[in-house]
Amino acid sequence: MILFEIKDGVGKICLNRPEKFHSVVKDLAFELQSKLNECATNNDIRAVLITATGKAFCAGQDLAEATAPNAPNIGEIIHKHYNPIINKIRNLEKPVIAAVNGVAAGAGASLALCCDIVVAKESASFIQAFSMIGLVPDSGATYFLPRSVGTQKAAALMMTAEPIKSKEAAEMGMIFKCYSDDEFEKKSWKLACKLAKMPTKGLAFTKKLLNSSFSNNLEQQLKLEKKYQIMAAETEDFSEGVNAFLEKRKPNFKGK
Repeated sequence: MILFEIKDGVGKICLNRPEKFHSVVKDLAFELQSKLNECATNNDIRAVLITATGKAFCAGQDLAEATAPNAPNIGEIIHKHYNPIINKIRNLEKPVIAAVNGVAAGAGASLALCCDIVVAKESASFIQAFSMIGLVPDSGATYFLPRSVGTQKAAALMMTAEPIKSKEAAEMGMIFKCYSDDEFEKKSWKLACKLAKMPTKGLAFTKKLLNSSFSNNLEQQLKLEKKYQIMAAETEDFSEGVNAFLEKRKPNFKGK
C-alpha cells in the first residue's frame, strides 16, 4: 500500500491504494509509520517527500473498515493509526514535503498540513470533511489549520466542509505553492532535491524552533534561538557554508 524509493537524498513515500483514493486502513497506517521510521534513521535520506499515485492524495479514514463488526473504537484508531504518523512527521529531524496530487480530505488533509512544506497540483483540493458525517477534525487539523489561515477561516472550513482548490489554499497561506498539473511532479521533486542538498542539520534545528514557537513566549523563544544557533555554528555544514562563501564557490553540504 506504500511505494518507497530513495534517490538523490530524498526518501519518497507514495501512497498506493488508488482504487480507494488512498483511504487509510490499518495496514496502510502501519506501513506509513514504518517508512517514516526508516526515513528518520537512514542517513542517506536527507529530505522526505510524501505523495500518492492516481488522482487522489488521501481520502482520510476508510469508513468501511472503521465501521466493520469488531472494529476498534474510533479513539483507538486515532491513537494507534493517526497520531503516531503526525508525531513522527513533526519530530522527524529532516524536512518533510507533502506533494498533494489530488483531493486531500479529512485526515488526508491533516496528513498534508502537518508536513513542513505543502505543495499541490492546480487541480487538487482540500476538504475538512469531518463535519459531513458528524465528527470533529482530528490528526492535528485543529492545531495546524488555524495556525496557517487563522481561526475564522479554519472554523468556516471545518464547519462547512467547503472544498478549497489548491490555488485558493496557496493564496490564504494554507499551503506553500500551487503548481500546474503539467509541472507538478517535476517541480515538487525539484523542491525535495533542493532541500536534500541544503544544510539539513540546520534545517532540523529550524524545524524544532518552529514546533515550539506557538507555545513559547518571546523570551523563551529568543533563548531557544540562541541555543540552536550555537549548535548550528558547531556543525560541519556551517564551516562549509562560510568557506564556500569566502572562496566564491557552491557549498557541498553533508547534513552534519
